[in-house]
Amino acid sequence: MTKIDTLRRFLLPCFTPPTTTTTTTAKKRLSSSLRDDIQEDPPKKTHKNEQDQDSTTSDESSITTHSVAPPRPSKTMVIGTIFGHRRGHVWFCVQHDRLSTRPVLLLELPIPTHLLVKEMRCGLVRIALECQDRPGSELSSCPLHSVPVWTMLCNGRKLGFAVRRIANETNRLMLKTMQSITVGAGVIPSGFGSGEGDGELMYMRANYECVVGGAHSESFHLINPDNFPGQELSVFLMRSTR
Repeated sequence: MTKIDTLRRFLLPCFTPPTTTTTTTAKKRLSSSLRDDIQEDPPKKTHKNEQDQDSTTSDESSITTHSVAPPRPSKTMVIGTIFGHRRGHVWFCVQHDRLSTRPVLLLELPIPTHLLVKEMRCGLVRIALECQDRPGSELSSCPLHSVPVWTMLCNGRKLGFAVRRIANETNRLMLKTMQSITVGAGVIPSGFGSGEGDGELMYMRANYECVVGGAHSESFHLINPDNFPGQELSVFLMRSTR
């Protein structure tokens, strides 16, 4: 080995800085989303959610209430006219329109006119018309206004049978004469009515509240005017099954 090589070997490391390897250790970071020791706050219930929940609960309760509520009877207003000759029988007519001469119900009652006037002086009249439905009879399926014959009771006393009638020419002429009368009572000269006999025709027209309780019951209740003395008059139609 020459001197030059020996000098290079020993002197070169003194002028060249030593090479060091730096190792950088990366810090480990834990994601907060993966830590088990951090508890997430429960979602807060807003006022809107409470209202929605309350409304849903009230809706469910209202639906339940409507489903168990019993059906209510329907009520309508009709025009009722009671008329008859002084020496004849009483008729009961029901109209939806006073200008129409075709009533929806026309019944000839067995009670005499003077007897009904006597009962009305007491201030309370209850007319009950009953029809007994027998098995296999056509009366069970026909409408209540189409029943031909009724058993009549007036204030608890049985008086006979009421018959459904179809308005004839005489009845329509009488109704046409009374078209201008809304509420009231009076006398029509002879020549009108059912033809049971001559004489004046007495009438009483008023508004009635019609209450339909179902397919087998219906009632009509007199509505007194404000300036008219209290008069309670009701007509009941009842079909019983045995």
